[in-house]
Amino acid sequence: MPQRSSNFNTERINHIYIDPHNANKAQIKLHYPDLTYVSFLRCWLDIVEVYNLAAQSHVAVSFENLDYTADVVATGALRLLEAIRSHISTSGRSHIRYYQAGSSEMFRSTPPPQIESSPFHSYFPYDVSKCAAHWYTVNYREAYRIFACNVILFNHESPRRGKNFVTRKITRAMGWIKIGLQSKLFLENLQASRDWSFVGDYVEAMWLMLQQEKSDDYVVATEESHTVEEFLEVSFGYVGLKWKDHVVIDKRYFRPAEVDNLEGVATKAKKVLGWKSKIWFGQLVKMIMDEDIELAKREKVLVVAGYMDAHQQP
Repeated sequence: MPQRSSNFNTERINHIYIDPHNANKAQIKLHYPDLTYVSFLRCWLDIVEVYNLAAQSHVAVSFENLDYTADVVATGALRLLEAIRSHISTSGRSHIRYYQAGSSEMFRSTPPPQIESSPFHSYFPYDVSKCAAHWYTVNYREAYRIFACNVILFNHESPRRGKNFVTRKITRAMGWIKIGLQSKLFLENLQASRDWSFVGDYVEAMWLMLQQEKSDDYVVATEESHTVEEFLEVSFGYVGLKWKDHVVIDKRYFRPAEVDNLEGVATKAKKVLGWKSKIWFGQLVKMIMDEDIELAKREKVLVVAGYMDAHQQP
């Protein structure tokens, strides 16, 4: 369900999307809802499972788009829950199961390790809005008996991660540095520590939650925390380079209140769902690196042919 746009933003699902005119093979039907309009949401609720992953998810950008962030992340979740409640009330069908994606950023300055009962300590527009969505979900589950799960996802990464997130920012730059199209990478706090994991493992946990008899809230994490500097060590080391020769600290990227350490404990998910993370930190970094090195090689062909400008990067 990509957001309505004048451009198709289906890049991250192109590997599984088949044009609906190919009726024998097409298995996905795309809708273009808008979480700011509840009328759009009621049109497609004759489905079994609703996964609300919609968000303006860039923390820094949330300061520049305060109203939009709150409207989509917080109030958008409320509109969706109300659409489900209304549909169940009028149709008499109670089969809909709802999944609300939370974020480890909701803990922010809460000391690690963080579990389901750890107090939220948020002060960025993004994570404050995620907290609101969390409690809306709890309210609709308890007040209206809707099957609704909250999951607090710690950092989930893959080669399809947005290029403005620090993991892909590093691996994309690393690919260009390796093939000689770039020399410097500008970053912020290298001591920020995160519980990084593979998004494919998390999607499995998401699905398992909605297959249970009872809805509940879960933390999904690898239970390991690594700094940005460690990410640099593994990624640059993978291609035989030293990160200190290329990384420059730029204070403009520092957040007003940095998160020092996020590390989750997924004991509940392991016990109830039988879930555990399969891809670990080193494997994850190398997985993304392999994809971005190959991407950089293809881009170099375009640069050499004059179809792409490499001079935008220092």
